[in-house]
Amino acid sequence: MEYLTHLAKDKKLGKLISQQDPFHLGKQKDIHHYLCASIMSQQLSTKVADTIHRRFLNLFEGRVPLAEEILSTPSESLRAIGLSNAKVSYVHNVARFAIEQGMDHRRLAKMTDEEVIEYLTRIKGVGRWTAEMLLMFGLGREDVFAVDDLGIQNAMIRLYKLDRTDKKTFREDLLRISKKWSPYRTYACLHLWHWKDNSPAPAAPTKKK
Repeated sequence: MEYLTHLAKDKKLGKLISQQDPFHLGKQKDIHHYLCASIMSQQLSTKVADTIHRRFLNLFEGRVPLAEEILSTPSESLRAIGLSNAKVSYVHNVARFAIEQGMDHRRLAKMTDEEVIEYLTRIKGVGRWTAEMLLMFGLGREDVFAVDDLGIQNAMIRLYKLDRTDKKTFREDLLRISKKWSPYRTYACLHLWHWKDNSPAPAAPTKKK
């Protein structure tokens, strides 16, 4: 795979990758559902997040709901599956935005990474990290670097012996190192997450068989 050859130029990352199976990126059509699932999973373990997501789908007979159905679901019903008041509000915000502004995957596919981030972070409850995860796991973008992801930061601290004492310098170091991974920074993130065993929910990296 082309990305493996490119990332192997980084000797430290290349050694790590050589001990793992390759990854491939997928795409999702129901962007509003992905964002809702991402919001629901934040600050939760994968196991708990999966349980809540399953309860959410059960509200709609086990299928992915339309944005209109999510918006019409009473707050009490969403709280009953384990969502906080804030997350209930954010989930409704996503559904409302999808209905009023549009969230079709074909429309987003025509946007640059930064345009997607700028567009979706207009939704209260959707931050840059959530939009970056969507770019990776929902739109299959190959060159996204989640600089603010704690798992990525911890992995790079360990792999490159970085010091996070000075936040500005630390961030510059992360960006400097990741720059040489372009145009395959998403794959680098996948391998770093897998190495640290802290893949972001709700969409874990998929191994290529």
